[in-house]
Amino acid sequence: MQNAAYAPPMKQAADLLRVLADEERLRILNLLGSETDGLCVCELVDALRLPQYQASRQLAVLRDADLVGGEKRGNWVYYRLSPNLTPLAAAVLEALRVKVDAASAKEDTERLRRRLRLRAAGVCTLGYPTQAQYREVISLEERRA
Repeated sequence: MQNAAYAPPMKQAADLLRVLADEERLRILNLLGSETDGLCVCELVDALRLPQYQASRQLAVLRDADLVGGEKRGNWVYYRLSPNLTPLAAAVLEALRVKVDAASAKEDTERLRRRLRLRAAGVCTLGYPTQAQYREVISLEERRA
């Protein structure tokens, strides 16, 4: 029989670990943790090479878990890590940021840095073209011209 005094903290920890048990969500959190000004979905799509619907679906899971929040600016919503993370969530995310040193995470970060250079006055200006399933097929150089 489970001790009632331990049930809520254990359930919170189990819920957090379930949300974090997805590579795409971890990649999103890694990028959001590196950018304090927030990122729009199209910037995440470009950096992670995911279809827009998939990035949005993963962001919804992270929002529901109170790990990320969004702020609407003009036509775009900018996502960032929640400022109200539980101590457990903050500690786990910090440990992941320090320990996850995979080549794919570095590639995501490099693609994000290149994508952020396309911002104008600190905001995204490109959006997501609906005719393309994946942003990676669209050359960033073509978009600048």
